Amino acid sequence: MRLLKLVPDNTNIDFMKVRNIALMLSLIATIASLVLVGVRGLNLGVDFVGGQMLRTTFAQPVDVDQLRDRVGSLGLGEASIQESGGPRTYQIRLPLPPGGEAAANAAATRVRTLLQQQYPGSRVDSVETVSGKVSEELATDGALAIGLAMLGIALYIWLRFEWQFGVGALLTLFHDVSMTLGFFALTRLQVDLNVVAAILTIVGYSLNDTVVIYDRIRENLRKYRKMQTVPLLNLSLNETLSRTIVTSLSILLALAALLIFGPEVIFGLTVAIFLGIFVGTYSSIYISATILVWLGVRPDSFLKAEDGEKVVRREDGAVV
Repeated sequence: MRLLKLVPDNTNIDFMKVRNIALMLSLIATIASLVLVGVRGLNLGVDFVGGQMLRTTFAQPVDVDQLRDRVGSLGLGEASIQESGGPRTYQIRLPLPPGGEAAANAAATRVRTLLQQQYPGSRVDSVETVSGKVSEELATDGALAIGLAMLGIALYIWLRFEWQFGVGALLTLFHDVSMTLGFFALTRLQVDLNVVAAILTIVGYSLNDTVVIYDRIRENLRKYRKMQTVPLLNLSLNETLSRTIVTSLSILLALAALLIFGPEVIFGLTVAIFLGIFVGTYSSIYISATILVWLGVRPDSFLKAEDGEKVVRREDGAVV
């Protein structure tokens, strides 16, 4: 019985033919994502802004403006109400009342009583309470974790390969994280600690995919010293294409099942990882490899450090 192969052994796709177009499109998308984050901002959850969040399910569709007015009549502060996963599930976010945990529990009880009276059959699925000080610490620690992870990964790539590879890996990670944040700014999905965990997962996956490709590129740089850079990169990408597609497709199928059948509480985490895996697969081919061309990596770039041979290069960049 023959094994199923998603990518034939003789695959020879010219990825680098459209490298400049792909890189420019990625640059435009990255800038657009950063502008979206700067202009619209992120819909930060209670984890980062503090307060109370009640996840509520209603027996029938409700009028959001009417619901906001009714919750506001309790005198607990301005209520932020957002649909979450369907026309009957909403997140009700309120400022944290003064008085500590007892006051917060009392406020949640008042909201629950109001909903049961005004909307028969409704239920409060969960209540989250985070103080302002804790939320500020969580936001700072989350941003610091992402930043240090990216810098640490770039340093690791630099030490394992060469500085050009480190720069390529860092730009690839920056692209993936920016696209994910831009998506959340566009869709107004809530950003909480689950999304931070998803971004760190994306960073790790993107690194893994990039290292596999970079390792094959480095191997081929030593093996084919007379081959031009662009054909060598195409060869390396095609040789790792089967592994890239099988790994990404397997993860995307599992995540798609979670998106459809998974619980609402992990929806943000699941959609962030799904998008990150898709974008990371693209960037590991069209950004991490293309950056090496822009940084002038050639088959003889690291030859002197290895064996001290005298290098003679043709006008097309290949080694004689």
